[in-house]
Amino acid sequence: MSRRAVAIIIAGFFTVFVAFAIRYGYGLLLPEMLSSLSISKTAAGVIYSSYFFTATLLSPILGLLVDRWNARVILTVFVALLGTGACLMSLPATVLQASIFFAIVGIGHSACWAPVVTVVLRWVGEKRRGIALSMVDLGSTVSIAFWSIMIPLMIVPYGWRMIWVCMGALGLLVAGMNFCLVRSHPSSEVENTVSKAVPKVQISIKAAYAAILRDKRFHLIGFSYLLISFSILIPFLFLTVYAIQELKISYSSAAGLLGVAGVAGAVGKLILGPISDFVGRVKVMMLCGVVIAVGGMGFAYARGLPALIFFTAVFGVGYGTIWPVFAASVRDLFPKEYAGSIVGLWTVYHGLGSIIAPVFAGWTIDATGTYYWAFILTVTSAILSFLLLLPLANAFPHGPAPSRASGAQGRK
Repeated sequence: MSRRAVAIIIAGFFTVFVAFAIRYGYGLLLPEMLSSLSISKTAAGVIYSSYFFTATLLSPILGLLVDRWNARVILTVFVALLGTGACLMSLPATVLQASIFFAIVGIGHSACWAPVVTVVLRWVGEKRRGIALSMVDLGSTVSIAFWSIMIPLMIVPYGWRMIWVCMGALGLLVAGMNFCLVRSHPSSEVENTVSKAVPKVQISIKAAYAAILRDKRFHLIGFSYLLISFSILIPFLFLTVYAIQELKISYSSAAGLLGVAGVAGAVGKLILGPISDFVGRVKVMMLCGVVIAVGGMGFAYARGLPALIFFTAVFGVGYGTIWPVFAASVRDLFPKEYAGSIVGLWTVYHGLGSIIAPVFAGWTIDATGTYYWAFILTVTSAILSFLLLLPLANAFPHGPAPSRASGAQGRK
């Protein structure tokens, strides 16, 4: 692996680190924000959904742009916007203001997954894709673990508004790192070594979308992605508040639950990510669905901190593994020319699940006065995600898909 490839993996790690610090930091700060802003669980869900709304709208566009434009510029400008939006989150006094500011964060976040994945796939050979993307996505779980420790230490002396400023400043720092480390494409010699294909062939947007949308595999995985995203968002938004308000657990212990999920997720990435290189992405994705369902069932019925810690760890393994394995499956199941476009379009599915989950789950909590049904939604959605992948479990075990642009060479 070249030094530039290592630099890009490092930049990807820190891009994901700051993006998910801001994304899941909202759930850690929510107990304080609820009382400070005097908002309901449904309103809290609306604020969170505003972030996913803008991220979802722009993700397919960014997926296309990274196939055709300078990824270095994209990852610098949009991560800077992410940091700016996080700084603004220290200012709101109303739900509308918070929603607007978090929507700006979502615009920045739209470049923090599909473009990162696409650039890493360009620079890393097929036999290292699972481990490379697992290392990049490790940034998300390390971030959760780090901030679940730091936020309880900072919340009393500095308050939730200053924590948003700190996370925003970190985003601006990572934007500068991306400008220094990221390069969009390897040289033609390196690219041929990495991809074992002829040089890049431009595919029109219309042709790319037409080919993608005709493929039933794309839609099966996409709807599975939607459902698993729905499942994951509910605990990350409401687990801390649930532990504090319903189970009467202290704030530091409740926040530490997400740290448990982060550590368990890192373990899952480092073990199951590389295993997916050999046993197949789809089978590991299905396993993650089952594990997340078990964790969600545990949240619904757990009544003490030890049980919550155990089921959070179970949930974390599934959460941590699912994202890099989904991303790595792109180059296994589809032609490489569509990689950025497919990841971007899958992010639309992810975004739809993420937009619906906070509001719907928050409404069930407000309507019933309990978090039980919100976690049952987590279980149900994860099981449905598993079932959608069943038709693909044996049909496409593993291995890269041939490039349609590479002719006979790609079919050897």
